[in-house]
Amino acid sequence: MILRLWSGWTEPALADAYERLLTQDIAPAILARGVAGLRELRVLRRSPQELDPAEGSEFLTAMTFTDLAAVSAFTGGDPSTSVVPPAARDLLGRFDQQSRHYLSRAVFRDGHG
Repeated sequence: MILRLWSGWTEPALADAYERLLTQDIAPAILARGVAGLRELRVLRRSPQELDPAEGSEFLTAMTFTDLAAVSAFTGGDPSTSVVPPAARDLLGRFDQQSRHYLSRAVFRDGHG
């Protein structure tokens, strides 16, 4: 499995709006594409009080794919390319220009570790 990580940051005042956009529009649209090999998409948010207030809120998307070819199918070519729709760019102060990829291997499962 390939774990694909991407981060974006908002100003604190835009965090709720971005989270709604990401979880109600962007993530469902990605899943609706039916990309072969996409196994999971998670959205994580760090609370602003955990960060330097000047940095705002951080959002992390973690996606798992069966292989790098599936990642390429998702991005439309270069697997490292970030996929950031215009509506998201309007709310983000900054974001990763390239995603990070890790080979993922399960070590233990729920209840066994």
